[in-house]
Amino acid sequence: MKKKVKKKIGQLHLWLGLASGLVLFVVALTGSLLVFEKEIDQYINPEFYIVPNVGKDKKTIDYCTAAIKKQYGIEKINRIVVYNDPKRTMTIIGKDTNGETQIFSIDPYTGKVLGTIAQNNRFFSVILNIHRHLLMHDIGEIITGCSCLIFVFMLISGLILWWPKKVKNLKQRLTVKWKASFKRVNWDFHSTFGFYTFLFLLIIALTGLTWSFKWFEDGMYFIANGTSERPSLKVENPTKIDPQSDKVSFYQNIYQKTDSIFPYKGNIQIRMPADTINSILVLKENLEFSIPNQSSALYFDKYTGKNIEIRPYGSFSKGDKLKRLIYPIHTGSIYGYPTKILAFMVCLFAVTFPITGLLIWLGKRKKKAAH
Repeated sequence: MKKKVKKKIGQLHLWLGLASGLVLFVVALTGSLLVFEKEIDQYINPEFYIVPNVGKDKKTIDYCTAAIKKQYGIEKINRIVVYNDPKRTMTIIGKDTNGETQIFSIDPYTGKVLGTIAQNNRFFSVILNIHRHLLMHDIGEIITGCSCLIFVFMLISGLILWWPKKVKNLKQRLTVKWKASFKRVNWDFHSTFGFYTFLFLLIIALTGLTWSFKWFEDGMYFIANGTSERPSLKVENPTKIDPQSDKVSFYQNIYQKTDSIFPYKGNIQIRMPADTINSILVLKENLEFSIPNQSSALYFDKYTGKNIEIRPYGSFSKGDKLKRLIYPIHTGSIYGYPTKILAFMVCLFAVTFPITGLLIWLGKRKKKAAH
């Protein structure tokens, strides 16, 4: 009975692997690049991240936004990111007259634009689009999501198929016989490194499902909170009509209020609402935490700049805190370079599995044809 079940699992492992192999190859390859996105992009485009000279005083955020509106015809500001590091540039994202989203790198000490690029043309924006959507929008997201589910099954079924019948054979399964035939080396490489990377790839795959399926994210919240319900990230704007008041220091006041309410060291991100109903969301990431992506939230009136609501990180539910951990776990940034290198390596091994798996299948077909 066990032999029949294992045979069925083996058949599913084979055919699902062949069906999803190309997608898994692309997702794993792009994922390995995204692990070191910040480091690679900063190396290629240093002017986008580092100011030429660190000055004594910074220009106001409103001075910088006014400059890009005038110089580049930006009609709407979408997002502003001010970094704690004095050497870092300010990032402003806005839509131009053609409706295209542009990313600007600003020297906060001079207000000068150091670089600009259309968001859709940015190299890592394209890589992320391939990773999540295969450049096919919603359909691509469904394909990558289903492939990720298949990959979870592949990992678990692979472990079942790898597991030796007798404990004495365990040592043999844990090594690659490099001096053997290519066919044997390929088999050992596929199965042995599949075992060594199993846990890490399973974690990466499961965390990746939160971006593909709402039911998976709801399940995560249910496990953490006992309910899938959670407070909305959006807060309705209390002022319905723009009073047309003086907005000379609008963004700067929001920034200073945020810094005053949450006095810890951190990067501040001001997000303007995409609609006409909701208020401004401001996130301040706490850089004093050892784990990244731990941010407190504030909401401001988009017309008056008045603080509406404060949500300290400590007030977040277990589900919200778990969701904040998903991104650094998925990308390997949770404990800095050691976990990033680990994530990069296991992603590269994941790239090889569709190839080695295909070679195993072709080898079996050749053997059957010979008989």
